Amino acid sequence: MYKVMIIDDEKSVRNLLKLTIDWKQFGIEIVGEASSGIEAINIIDELRPDIAFVDIKMPFMDGIEFSKIAMRQYPHLKIIVLTAMNEFEYARQCVGIGVCEYLTKPIVRANVMEALKKVTAELEQSGVRTHEEEKEKKTDKNFYGGMGNICDFINNNYKNSEINLTYVANKFGFNPSYLSRRFKEETGMSFVDYVTKCRMDKAIELLHKKTAMYITAREVGIPDPNYFSKCFKKYTGKAYTEKMKEET
Repeated sequence: MYKVMIIDDEKSVRNLLKLTIDWKQFGIEIVGEASSGIEAINIIDELRPDIAFVDIKMPFMDGIEFSKIAMRQYPHLKIIVLTAMNEFEYARQCVGIGVCEYLTKPIVRANVMEALKKVTAELEQSGVRTHEEEKEKKTDKNFYGGMGNICDFINNNYKNSEINLTYVANKFGFNPSYLSRRFKEETGMSFVDYVTKCRMDKAIELLHKKTAMYITAREVGIPDPNYFSKCFKKYTGKAYTEKMKEET
């Protein structure tokens, strides 16, 4: 079964896509959604979608920038761009980075289904799922630098909003699935949790200095304040502003 991710800052659009399509008919399951490109980059390693619906206009990281990063890290990912009619020429900039379909808003069910038929046929023809599964079974023979160097790299580069499992795996020559398992075995934490810890510990330091939330978010590599707020509350149990009030 293929996995799909929906990335759009409009919740109504995400809900419309989820509810109006019979996903099982195409052998597809929705594995997650994101309200910004920044959030999507941070969770894509956990979801590992085969198909992504991506809104072209989003704050902090638009659909073109997200698509460039995602395709660099996941060359087999099928991206379907969502765009308003008056943004269509802007959306055409995605042609050179592997985007395979465009859907104009307001979204028409028949057009979505046609796009899904096309991309699932391409996935079946390329045998991507089989390829990825075989790739996971292989043990990477490169232990370049070990987990200590990887932790140091994260500690020194957490400000980079592109940092995620695949980015670091490519940097150090590891298979992403292998790195994920090995990292947890050696550190006792998942890769995602470790990156989040680095970012949130630094965020707490900045909070103690009375730094405004939007500045802190940018400084720790999560320039989308809404997603930063979600991460901060999950990590500390309290909202950023609430935590700051406790400090005064």
